[in-house]
Amino acid sequence: MNASQNSASSVARLLLLLASTAGSVGCSAKASPAVVAAAPENTVLLTASQLEHMKIATDVVDLRDVDDTVVASGKVTYDDQKVSHVFSPVAGKIGRVYAQLGSHVKKGDPLVTLESPDIGAATSDVRKAEADLTAADNEYKRQTELFDMHATSQREFEGAVSSYGQAKAESERAHQKAALFQHGDVIGQTFTVRSDIDGEVFMKAVSPGMQIAGQYSGSAAELFTIGEADRVWVLADIFELDIQRVKVGEKVAVNVASIPERTFEGSVDWVSSALDPTTHASRARCTFDNRDGALKPEMFATVSISVDAKQAVAIPRSAVLRLGDQTVAFLDRGRDKDGRERFERAPVIVDEGVGSKWVPVAHGLDRGDRVVTSGAILLSGTL
Repeated sequence: MNASQNSASSVARLLLLLASTAGSVGCSAKASPAVVAAAPENTVLLTASQLEHMKIATDVVDLRDVDDTVVASGKVTYDDQKVSHVFSPVAGKIGRVYAQLGSHVKKGDPLVTLESPDIGAATSDVRKAEADLTAADNEYKRQTELFDMHATSQREFEGAVSSYGQAKAESERAHQKAALFQHGDVIGQTFTVRSDIDGEVFMKAVSPGMQIAGQYSGSAAELFTIGEADRVWVLADIFELDIQRVKVGEKVAVNVASIPERTFEGSVDWVSSALDPTTHASRARCTFDNRDGALKPEMFATVSISVDAKQAVAIPRSAVLRLGDQTVAFLDRGRDKDGRERFERAPVIVDEGVGSKWVPVAHGLDRGDRVVTSGAILLSGTL
């Protein structure tokens, strides 16, 4: 006899014991009651005390929102529309650091000051370029007048045109380089880097006295990461087999290892049209409300995406039992004339391939039936 048969047999003996005990108590108090009818085939009859002891629960068979689930791995990341990565436009030595980890800053607040000889060089470059452009412009105008009067050669005129073009290009370059300082304050050779957005300082990689490279030197390091994490993204890797099933707008549930008891709900707002050449997976971006800060960027996550949603007559998965090669459910048929609750075992055909908590019913149950969702295994042991 296997474990399940032992369990079923034990439950049956327990119910018989309860019934016999109840009968014995009644006989001691008064004369023997009338004979109670036996249960029909595939039917279990329970008294109120037996129901309470077995903790039987039921639910109504009805139309439910049924879907399948695509499960993928993912990682929490910032919403890049709410994050600023701060670099210095010039090389120099860090002076004062205003912002610290966890600080909340407003747009325009100072973050750090640095001493940079590049600032003086950029200012000098602008002045020199403007002077050169003025001289080239004057020479160009003079050569134009002489050329119109046939008082100069073609070669000298073309040389003046070329010099003017070069001076103009150099002036534009110098002004563009100086414009790199427009998001900061320049006093002498001191440059103040300011925040571009409101937010919290998530990352800080500077301290007084450090030498840093300029943003356009090719080796510049990020100084600060500033932003808001009240809304975050989860980037999920969707394998090729499931790509066509995942659509924008579908519901998503996410679980993370640090809070296993909590499920975060969001939605898909973008699906990549390209596959990663290494993993051969597509990427889906899911958006989540994170005002309590529970989801931290760089957390790994298990992503469950609801797909193929539809309505169908369905029952909870816990209501379905497999007895040998038969799939069954127990129906609550109400009370008999003796006041006992009557439960009937019925064969059913269901679609257990979907990932939903609701199992669609193809045959065996009708809308309005009441099916046992908890304690069905105990009922099966009494038959």
